[in-house]
Amino acid sequence: MKYILINFILAIGILGYFFVLPKSFIKDQPINTRQESTVVKTVAQNLNVPWEIAWGPDNKIWIAEQQGLISRIDPITGSKEILLKLTDVWQLRTSGLLGMALHSDMKKNPYVFLDYTIEKNNKKYSRLVRYTWQKDTLLSPMVLMEIPAALGHNGSRIVVNDGLVYWATGDAMSLVDSQDPKTPNGKILRMNIDGSVPADNPMKGNPVWAWGFRNIQGMAFSKSGQLYTSEHGDTNDDEVNLISKNRNYGWPTVQGIAESDAETSFKGLNSTVDPLKAWTPTIGPAGLDYYASDKIPGLKNSLLLVSLKGKSLRALKLDAQGKKILTEDIYFENKFGRIRDLCVSPAGDIYLATSNRDWNPVAGFPRPEDDRIIKISNLSKSDPQNSLSSMAAGSKAETLYLQYCASCHKENGLGVKGTFPSLQNSQTVVLNPKELIKKILIGSTGPATINGVIYDSVMPSFAFMKDEDLLDILTYIRSMGSSHAVPIKPELVKQVRASLNK
Repeated sequence: MKYILINFILAIGILGYFFVLPKSFIKDQPINTRQESTVVKTVAQNLNVPWEIAWGPDNKIWIAEQQGLISRIDPITGSKEILLKLTDVWQLRTSGLLGMALHSDMKKNPYVFLDYTIEKNNKKYSRLVRYTWQKDTLLSPMVLMEIPAALGHNGSRIVVNDGLVYWATGDAMSLVDSQDPKTPNGKILRMNIDGSVPADNPMKGNPVWAWGFRNIQGMAFSKSGQLYTSEHGDTNDDEVNLISKNRNYGWPTVQGIAESDAETSFKGLNSTVDPLKAWTPTIGPAGLDYYASDKIPGLKNSLLLVSLKGKSLRALKLDAQGKKILTEDIYFENKFGRIRDLCVSPAGDIYLATSNRDWNPVAGFPRPEDDRIIKISNLSKSDPQNSLSSMAAGSKAETLYLQYCASCHKENGLGVKGTFPSLQNSQTVVLNPKELIKKILIGSTGPATINGVIYDSVMPSFAFMKDEDLLDILTYIRSMGSSHAVPIKPELVKQVRASLNK
């Protein structure tokens, strides 16, 4: 009788575990079993390049998918509800439905702002439009602004703060517009919710708030009202910036911190602002958010940054004034693949949006469940899965290739057909070292036909690299094309560089 009673009590306890505790708790998966372990859960999957996610006033995650779909997902059940399907989105590479922002006071102003690419008369434009949220749909579109767009460099991010709209625009592949305050590209634009220009903007009747940007991919306000951005550099110097009114951030003359003679001269003449942090090799910074919650104490007063090339979540700890980055911690490197955006719930949970079905796939992705929304309920620095780098140690040449070339040409050198050419069995690579050196030093604007295939991607210049590093990368690339490729002599690199500098 005693054993029957004990078994009955145990059974009641097990049933209570499954029927009393919330399902979301049961589904959470600790990475380890320590009390402070990192807890990760997939909230939604089988999405198609979620470019922006935001926590909504209905306690759901609002999602903008690149092809033109606005949805919201219940973070507990994972159920998805479509709010709007845009029919006029032009989508290719990094164009399409990009930015989305919800008004900071949706009860009084139930507005949702979208930024997406359109095509008119064979020209591309970025359109900023305001929709009104009503129950389970978005209605009454109001176009606030249209500006030139391109296949890439369209910026994308929108934030609403104190009833004002901030729109980060890309340079749309122009090397002059970012420095022209009269043009809208390469800027942060600031406007009222009806698209009109606030009276206290730097230039009367002009929405430009700050300028000198290449391609902003993340933008967020801190609790104290300071505005931060993350931005793609070219081959070097990805950036995080603290934005000030009526200031110049240097692109294209200044990249990262002003160091060269040309950069320091330009900075002196134009009072450009150096970034809080810059990365070379680049990491492909994307979505940015500010963490103010007490839930994960180690993250409080940090900028949370996700990355595409870096395939990670990064915590950038700020000083008390928010004007310096003190430390950088890197989590989940290579675990989820490319990460495009993130948001933070009022409870302090972090949600990540992967970007593994976009135009630039990486090795091992996409996986069958991609793309996903992933919930992070806690983070532990001591978890081995969250180490600062999961890249296997290799030769110096291989490391340089992975840092500078693999994001386009891929780890195996096969590239992406029609986008990035293969480096294997390439006649140009194997048989003409002088042309290869020249290509790396000056880059290319595309398009180019290689082995009968047209490639229209742009290759930036790597002239900033030291000769010895260039030589290592050249040797590694040529070994992909042929194991019998004759090594390039250092004198040839110097000779080609000198001829280009004449």
